[in-house]
Order: sequence, then structure tokens, then C-alpha cells
Amino acid sequence: MAVNNNLVKKDNQRLSFSAFMMRDAAKDQVNKILGGKDGQRFISAIVSAVNATPALQDCTNTSIFSAALLGEGLKLSPSPQLGHYYMVPFKDKDKGMVAQFVLGYKGYIQLAIRSGEYRKLTVVAIKEGELIEYNPLDETIELELIKDENQRENTKTIGYYAMFELINGYRKAIYWSREKMEAHAEKYSAGYRAKKGFTFWEKDFDGMAYKTMLRQLISKWGIMSIEMQSAMDADMATINEDGTKNYVEFDDDNVIEAPAAEVKEEPAKTAKKAKTETQEAPAEDPAAALFG
Repeated sequence: MAVNNNLVKKDNQRLSFSAFMMRDAAKDQVNKILGGKDGQRFISAIVSAVNATPALQDCTNTSIFSAALLGEGLKLSPSPQLGHYYMVPFKDKDKGMVAQFVLGYKGYIQLAIRSGEYRKLTVVAIKEGELIEYNPLDETIELELIKDENQRENTKTIGYYAMFELINGYRKAIYWSREKMEAHAEKYSAGYRAKKGFTFWEKDFDGMAYKTMLRQLISKWGIMSIEMQSAMDADMATINEDGTKNYVEFDDDNVIEAPAAEVKEEPAKTAKKAKTETQEAPAEDPAAALFG
């Protein structure tokens, strides 16, 4: 969705985001796109999300607004607690601080459910001692899950399993070992390779792993709704004022603040690589690395 030129001019004045959204030009555009109560809900949700991520307040207001409009168009929430999508602040060499749209693994789940094509959709971490056998030929897995939830939570993760079953009965499943997932993270996340300590992979490895598994699974074998395709296409992009997308060169050094740990989410790989990976398995997050 394009941003009104009047808003771009106001952005240049470096208003706070709250003040920016209180301007008549912003309210008029929101009401024109969403209208009434939905408009007020949208403004409240976005201002709250920005306030929850201090580094976002240094980003251009129009980049935040554009990313938020995209999320709203997909009917996803910007709430860090829900984890549908994130607006991740990073440094663009040409534009300065901008907000990047990052789809969360819970956003994938929401979009898949909404399509009405999936009877089952599962992604889970497999703990040490639980895996008895995984047969990649017929995609069957035999597990003996740890029954005590607290014990299971504190047990070492050895791999990740994801599966879906469509309404028509088609079923697909994949399993990745922890070692394979770590190799994936190291391949696509410069920050993770350098063990800098602030990357999405290091803040929430499981959340990034879940996103990677769902992206691999759905993009290669699942049914993708128009919304899902749009979300994957926009993942890891900055949204320009005219609605076009930029897949800038991205690595963890650009990320200013990863989502809070409980938010469960992602990033790190160059947009160009993420875009290439999209063809193979759709893109990746700043949580980038998350997909692959």
C-alpha cells in the first residue's frame, strides 16, 4: 500500500511516530484504507508496537507505516506477544534507519489456517531421548515424548519436525537435525557465524528454526494462498512509499534490535540470498536466517 506524499513530507520533519500517526494526513489515509474502528485499532496497535521496540523510534516513520500497512493488509498483528510479524530496525546505507517487514513463524501458521486447505499443521522441537526412528522415504517418525513438560522444556533439543496434511488427504513431513539447522544458520547469518551474541538465531534459535521448517515445508509442497505468497514475497523487505519493495543487502550487522526473546523471532541473511532461497524454499528472516 502506498503512503500519501503529505506523510512523506511530514516524515522529513522527524516527528515522533506517535505524533506522525496523530497527523490528519495519517489519520485520513488510515481511515480511507481501513475506516472507523479498524483505523483506530490499527493506529493504537502500531504505536504500541513501536513503543515496545525503542530502536524503531529512530526509523523513518514512513517505513514503519508502510510495513504496518502491509501487515494489516495480510490481517496479521504487529503485537510482539503474538509474533505474527515484526518491524525490524536496521541501517540502510542510502536511507538511514528504516523498518524491515519480517514474517514470524506464527504468521505462517495463521496464513495457512486461514487458507482453509490444511487439516493439520505441526512444527515441534525434538528433545534428546525422544527420537526412536525417522524414515525419510515414507516420512514416518517414531517418538517417545517426555511426558513431564518442565523436564522436556529443559532437555537438549536434537532436531525439528514439521508436517502438514491437506483437506484432500495429501501429507508431507520433514525432519532436520539440530546440526543441519545450525549449518543453515551459519550459512545464511553472518552474525551467527561470528557468534556476536545479538542475532535472532542466538536470541531465539527455536523460533528461527520453526520458521525455517514451515517455510521449507509450505513453500515446496504446500498450497499457498495469495495472502501467503504476498507475505513470503514481502518477507525481509523494506516497503517504499509507493508500495514497492527493496530487498537490501542485509546481514546481522545491520540489525539494531532483535525482537524480544519471548517474541520468538528472527533475522539474518542478505536480502538477495533470501530472495534466492525463496525460490528454493522462500526467503528468510532477519530472522532471515530463519528460513532457508
